[in-house]
Amino acid sequence: MPSHILPVTNPRQSSAMGPPSSASAAKTMPLKEEIQDDPSTSIIISSQFEDETVLTIGPPLTRASSYNNTISNDPNIDHSNQQRTRRIASDSSLPFLADDSPRGSFSPDVEHAAAETLLVTQLSLKLLKYLGIGYRWIVRFLALGCYALLLMPGFIQVGYYYFFSRQVHRSIIYGDQPRNRLDLYLPKNLDGPKPVVAFVTGGAWIIGYKAWGSLLGQQLSERDIIVACIDYRNFPQGTINDMVRDASQGISFVCRNAAEYGGDPNRIYLMGQSAGAHIAACTLVEQAIKEAGEGENISWSVSQIQAYFGLSGGYNLLNLVDHFNNRGLYRKIFLSIMEGEESLQRFSPEVMVQDPNIKNAVSLLPPIFLFHGTGDYSIPSDASKSFAETLRRLGVKSEVMLYEGKTHTDLFLQDPMRGGRDEMLEDIVAIIHGGDDTARAKDVMAPRRRRLVPEFMLKLASAVSPF
Repeated sequence: MPSHILPVTNPRQSSAMGPPSSASAAKTMPLKEEIQDDPSTSIIISSQFEDETVLTIGPPLTRASSYNNTISNDPNIDHSNQQRTRRIASDSSLPFLADDSPRGSFSPDVEHAAAETLLVTQLSLKLLKYLGIGYRWIVRFLALGCYALLLMPGFIQVGYYYFFSRQVHRSIIYGDQPRNRLDLYLPKNLDGPKPVVAFVTGGAWIIGYKAWGSLLGQQLSERDIIVACIDYRNFPQGTINDMVRDASQGISFVCRNAAEYGGDPNRIYLMGQSAGAHIAACTLVEQAIKEAGEGENISWSVSQIQAYFGLSGGYNLLNLVDHFNNRGLYRKIFLSIMEGEESLQRFSPEVMVQDPNIKNAVSLLPPIFLFHGTGDYSIPSDASKSFAETLRRLGVKSEVMLYEGKTHTDLFLQDPMRGGRDEMLEDIVAIIHGGDDTARAKDVMAPRRRRLVPEFMLKLASAVSPF
């Protein structure tokens, strides 16, 4: 029987952490050097919880190790840098954790939100220094303001759920770096192990935040699926290598601790949206390369991931850099995020999987499902089609699902807020529950979701969307 302790890691910095190991670290760009010198980019926001206790977690697994949720009891192993703190519910049962009654006190939430807002504001101001304030950006910010205002009725309702529902457990610490946090969305019914989705949010590698996945988390948890929304360092707080490292550490945390919050460790899925889809795909390919290598120490295995879901993602940066420049994500900024032009190939999953030197790693990849709207102008749907075709040619099971006329935000925001039947959600749930007849029967009987935003406001939002 799984433990009824909700795992949260220790926020203290580990003295054992060394410098980045990527080859690109030796060619750090001046822009990143200036950012790293700013103390505001190294803040760690931590939440204070009552009744904390410390539990020792075992060392990283070797490639030959079992990937079950085991903790080493070997007295010869030094666990001093692998401590994790855990929040303990006042009632020691998982059904209590999934209670959807309102939270008692809101004061700690306000303090935490204020601290994170301050950090994001500081980073945004530094980012604007490099972007400059031009006509194109002013127009886009105005369009973004109008877009958010039109969807505000939905945002308010989702925000209330995010802050007050007992099904949502926010800012669980999974690592020692800034923003190494994740949010958990638990189903109301925890009568048995549930499938788990590790979700990496989007945000153009600049404005990503774990709360952006709250609507998706709510939708999937209503279908008895646990969702872990993984936060990560954004630019200019970090570059792509930092983002991939953070995502990998978050996935590792989910794989190691799935059973402890009611999840099924044999049914873990990886998902990403937009920039998050790119980061998650990079993480998956990099992990497969490590696993296929000799003598690599790994803390999670690609074999633990049942499938990868890529929502409106881009997987070949060499084909997208000019497109992003024309859309307002200027080449200079984008190359700074990606650690220089020489790194574009390394962080292009579609290019990497074609390298004959990693053929063994490619064979380890799980089934890959890509979802994209044909009306997406932020990242054209051809990006998903090309990646799927490449994977199939290499023998990887891959499928692309296209949604006629849907834009970059339709699939992720407007459609879920419209209520009723959400086509992409149904496709995802059908894959996750594919081998579970009981769950599939419940899906057929699931009530349709209620509308969050009037239709005319959704159409206006689509018309003014800067994405």
